[in-house]
Formats: sequence, structure tokens, C-alpha cells
Amino acid sequence: MTEVNQIKIFQSVDGEVQLEVSLDQDTVWLSQAQMTELFGRERSVITKHVNNVFKEGELVRDSVCAKFAHTAGDGKTYNIQYFNLDDVISVGYRVKSQRGVQFRQWATNVLKQHLVQGYTLNQRRLKERGVEFDQVVQLLSQTLANQQFVNPDGKAVLFVISDYARSWSLLQGYDEQSLGELTTKQTDMRSLDSADVLSAIAQLKQALINKGEATELFGQLRGEGLASAVATIEQGIGNELFYPNVASRATNLL
Repeated sequence: MTEVNQIKIFQSVDGEVQLEVSLDQDTVWLSQAQMTELFGRERSVITKHVNNVFKEGELVRDSVCAKFAHTAGDGKTYNIQYFNLDDVISVGYRVKSQRGVQFRQWATNVLKQHLVQGYTLNQRRLKERGVEFDQVVQLLSQTLANQQFVNPDGKAVLFVISDYARSWSLLQGYDEQSLGELTTKQTDMRSLDSADVLSAIAQLKQALINKGEATELFGQLRGEGLASAVATIEQGIGNELFYPNVASRATNLL
């Protein structure tokens, strides 16, 4: 029996439902009674759908269920079974509840904020100890990759973590204006042509549309802003560029 780390309040758009939602293990949790209230269905209906989720093999019970300590109105602490967001979403699809859609959108936003705050806090703690976040990710990747129990899918995940962690770190540094000036000259630098830029954006746009992650609105130009930005990073004196490497150019484009 474990204690819940945080409690967040969810309120439906119509104001008729307000739930104290448990936030723990990087997901949100609802009890069966709370799902009954959220979806506006009888408890027996929710029980049937929850059991069907596991019976049909959509989810594994041990992966989405947990028991948390809950203090009731009588002052006593009880061991209550909760279901995480994956299970709540699965039940929501089955009962076709609009409130379920609202809850999913709300939960996604809450978890995003939670993960960003946790990342920022952990990065600060590491820096206080003189450890760079990139070093931790690299060490973790090397350690796990050297173990026999990491399958190809696991190695692919490690690659994504390492790749995106670096990007996230750079973007955060940019937002905080803490990026150091990079003056290393790259001898293989070549001019960035506007036509190449537009072609790359078009390819990215189509790839995202194919995956359902973008629409025709993606990549629409606004005036001469892009052309001006590209021209700016090509400035220099003689053969000396003001932005002599990829990193400094990317920072300026941001």
C-alpha cells in the first residue's frame, strides 16, 4: 500500500463533475467509483468494461492497476484499487463519454506539465552536484546498451531518449538565455539556399501529414521572415562568417 504523491482537481466543462485525481508514477489514477462518476454510468457497467479491457487482452491488469492508501470520511485509511490513464481511456472509448474526452485532454496537459517540471528540477539538482544532464543520459544509455537483456526495441528507445534529451537541453538553454557562445569554425560549411530550405520544410510537412500530426496549415510562410532569417546567418566579412558553425546558425534561426 503506497501513498499518492500528488492530487490534482479535474472539473468537467459543465461543472457537474469534480474529481480529486491521483498523480503518481508519471500517470493519473482513478478509482472505479470515480470512473462511475466521470462517465455517468452505473457501477456494474464500468465493472463490465474494465473486465473486458483485460479479458480481450487490450491491457494487462498488473500494468495499469495499483492500490493506494485512501483516508475516508470516517478518518480510517483504506486500501483502494485505482486504474491509470490507459485504462480510463479504454473504458472511456467503450462508454463513448464526452466527459471522457475532456478528462483525457486535461490529463495529457497535467502530465506534460508534470514531466517538464520534473525534468527542470532534476536537471537543476544534477547541476548543483556538478553533473551535466547529458552525462547522465550518456551513462544510462551505455550501461543499458551493454546489458544482454536489452532487446532491439529497447535499444531504439534508448536512442530516442538520448537524441531528444540533447535537443530538449539545448532548447531549454536557449529559452533561459544560458547557451554559451560557440565560435568553433567548421571548414565544411556551405551556404544555405532558400530553395533548399523550402524543399526541406515541404518534405517534413508531408511526412507529418502522412502520420496525422499536421495539416495543410503547417509550414505556411509569413511574409519575408524566413528569407530574412536565412540571409542573416549567411552574413560575414570576407570569408569569415558571423555564424561559423551549425550550432550557432541553429541558435540564430530559433
